[in-house]
Amino acid sequence: MSKTVPIKKFSFRILVFSVIIAGLTVLFQWLCPNYASPALPFIVLFFCIITLFTIYIVLRDDKGKASQKFISNYLLSRIVKLLSCLLFLLLYIVLNKADAVRFAIAFLIIYFLYSIFEVLVLKKENQELGKSDKTETKEIAKDKAVEQ
Repeated sequence: MSKTVPIKKFSFRILVFSVIIAGLTVLFQWLCPNYASPALPFIVLFFCIITLFTIYIVLRDDKGKASQKFISNYLLSRIVKLLSCLLFLLLYIVLNKADAVRFAIAFLIIYFLYSIFEVLVLKKENQELGKSDKTETKEIAKDKAVEQ
């Protein structure tokens, strides 16, 4: 039986993480207004949306083919996220040259925070699914032994 990470569970975690990051960016804008880009809240919103979309690509259930397609879906999500980030970054820099450096630095920091968060959560979920699969296999083996 193929199991996948529940999208609702991961979405909730992304939303909580985004609220925490948004709070930190607001605090940073308040404490260091000269170093903070005014676009910080939009960067967090962008990453929240793009991460939810890309994780949907990875975790959508393909009717039992999740284990076969996980790697290709994950790579597809990475490409979509990278291209979206580059487009967003370039558009902002072209349209607002005065804030380009602060924006680019904040964008990269938030990009890495979301990437690390995503990898850690997927790794944890994958480990939990592996443990539950081993438990199921042991239970099935016990049931077959009892039947004989």
